[in-house]
Amino acid sequence: MKSSKFVFYMNKEKILKYTSFGLIILITVLLMVATVVEKFYGSAFVHQYIYSSPVMIVLWGVMALSAICYLLHKGIHKQKITFLLHLSFVLILAGALTTHICGRQGSLHLRVGDNATHCFVLSNGDRGEFPFKIVLDDFELCYYVGTLAPMDYISNVTIQDDDKQISAAISMNNILKYRGYRFYQSGYDADNNGTTLSVSFDPFGTTITYLGYLCLIVSMLLFFFQRGSIFRSLLKNPILKNGALVFLLFVGVGAKAANIPTDFADSFGKLYVYHNNRIVPLQTLARDYTAKLCGDVSYGDLSAEELLCEMFFNFEDWQDEPIIKVKGKDIRAILGIEGAYASINDFMDGDVYKLSAALRGSDAKTRRNAENATEKYNLVMLCSSGMLLNIVPMMNDDTKTVEWYSLADRSNLFIDSTIEQITVALNTADYDRALALVESIKSEQQKVAQTVLPNNLKFNAELLYNKVHRGKPIAIICIVIGMTAYLLTIRRNISRLLFIPMCLLFAYISLNVVLRALVSGHVPLSNGFETMTFMAWCCSLFAIVFSKRFRYAIPFGFLICGFALLVAMMGESTPQITQLMPVLHSPLLSIHVMLIMVAYTLLAFTMMNGVTAIVLHSINRGATEQIEYLSVISRILLYPAVFLLTVGIFIGAIWANVSWGRYWGWDPKEVWALITMLIYASAIHVQSLKWFRNPIHFHLFCVVAFLSVLMTYFGVNFVLGGLHSYA
Repeated sequence: MKSSKFVFYMNKEKILKYTSFGLIILITVLLMVATVVEKFYGSAFVHQYIYSSPVMIVLWGVMALSAICYLLHKGIHKQKITFLLHLSFVLILAGALTTHICGRQGSLHLRVGDNATHCFVLSNGDRGEFPFKIVLDDFELCYYVGTLAPMDYISNVTIQDDDKQISAAISMNNILKYRGYRFYQSGYDADNNGTTLSVSFDPFGTTITYLGYLCLIVSMLLFFFQRGSIFRSLLKNPILKNGALVFLLFVGVGAKAANIPTDFADSFGKLYVYHNNRIVPLQTLARDYTAKLCGDVSYGDLSAEELLCEMFFNFEDWQDEPIIKVKGKDIRAILGIEGAYASINDFMDGDVYKLSAALRGSDAKTRRNAENATEKYNLVMLCSSGMLLNIVPMMNDDTKTVEWYSLADRSNLFIDSTIEQITVALNTADYDRALALVESIKSEQQKVAQTVLPNNLKFNAELLYNKVHRGKPIAIICIVIGMTAYLLTIRRNISRLLFIPMCLLFAYISLNVVLRALVSGHVPLSNGFETMTFMAWCCSLFAIVFSKRFRYAIPFGFLICGFALLVAMMGESTPQITQLMPVLHSPLLSIHVMLIMVAYTLLAFTMMNGVTAIVLHSINRGATEQIEYLSVISRILLYPAVFLLTVGIFIGAIWANVSWGRYWGWDPKEVWALITMLIYASAIHVQSLKWFRNPIHFHLFCVVAFLSVLMTYFGVNFVLGGLHSYA
């Protein structure tokens, strides 16, 4: 009798376990499929038939219920912190269900001068009503000082509720809350006399969800101090106590000798110029110009400033110089060039532009390559004519603002005549006079535009950043050192030899991050380049911290840093610093990105551990102790990685709620971040999932699971798209 009860007890436990984890796997697969289906059928289709479908809601509900029953059956409720951690996810799901059932989403369009309204349009197209009225007093579009880049959108409204009138300003990341309704700045009319507000009414769902977030963060923090946890036992594992010069040749493009002295080019590069919606050193424009033309920030022995000066002051002498990097063999054949670089004269056959037919052709690839080459050709012509150089500041008497013009757009007698005098001075080799004339232009700029110019600290920081930022060579050096060190470390621990170089790498990346922050005016985590640079910074820091306990820390650090920096440089040799989009003006952005990138860094270390263990297993079946050692390290890293990823996702959800009025919108990147979290969270449950107890199985998982990280960060951006494509 007792035996049959025991069997029933065990079968019940297995049923609950297989139901819980089986449904998690099924939901994960459905989420993957949904992101692909969305690419072809659109977001509305997958929202209706997958994400918000009754079947999916039932799956989430049954999974949560079976998981709680399984935890109670296992006695996990006695471990209060672990149980609270799992319960927080149930609260989050309950909040989402409440929002789905009780919440209302919509939009409201207001115009200055219109009567107050109490109606808005629900997301399903129906009409909704407020228990009050709202009217738009005025709309304000704010710009960054001295630029035309939008900094914020502000709707000044008045709430009319019986005898009460409440004035409020609604802007990006600054919402209006009134009687359970939330109003978010969403868009505006072209004439700046109208605004579009997102409307949300969800007092219960948001409260429950936020309570779940709070429980999650508290329980995760307390988890690391919980006695008897698997994490604490891993830290005490006794196995933890056991424990070539590379020359690179960079060959540049053979370049024509410069006619203009370096010190003049450097001085010219320190003029102010309006570029990319910012007032920057002309050196920055020169780097962007050279990178666009040549694929690098220099041309042979010439710096970016020297090349730009040559193209502006000595254009006729450079028309036969191959400076334009051309994509595609088809375009090179049309231009009649053998290598990858074309000159200005290669584009013309008398008065006929050679790529005219290719620009109108039916072959899409050829047309794209022709457009790319034509863009570069036009850029050179803009430079030679002076239209590229917006160095002329003029005060607009009507608006009392400073506007910037190119040398060809607006005449400024002083600057125009000074440029002519500089040309004469350069032609007569009177370089001292040329330098003095450049300084006089800068003085004129400072006199006219002194109220909008960047301060000296910011200006000099950008000059220094342009000089020290050398991402691609540093990336290649890191990869070569990391690969060499990795191969040598399999036989012998050489971490001590590479500790100082790793510290120097950390200092170099730190300098780049600090300088970019000073120049941009915000924490540099707003785009792909900046987040990958931050990941490289995390890698170098972790490599230094872990080097004494983990022999592979520094080789892995160099490898991951190298790849992170190389990926950061993909698409452009010198990523431009731009003004921050209004929606990104939130401290939650920095916290959200930092947490997730630190998590990705730790997961990258577990992936490298997995690769190493698989290599050791294949070449030496007796290396069980080293493989076990690597698995312990990876398991220790996995806990903070999963926790940081989870908290990062939900901090992002809070940010989304503050900015857009919804904490989860099923954007492809949101979905894949959730998928990644679910995949890696499974490896933490070693007590329930015995397969992960085998070190080789665990290492294989860490290698394969990292594909979800790559998909989340790169696949979504380049394949699936969505709201997060800028990141």
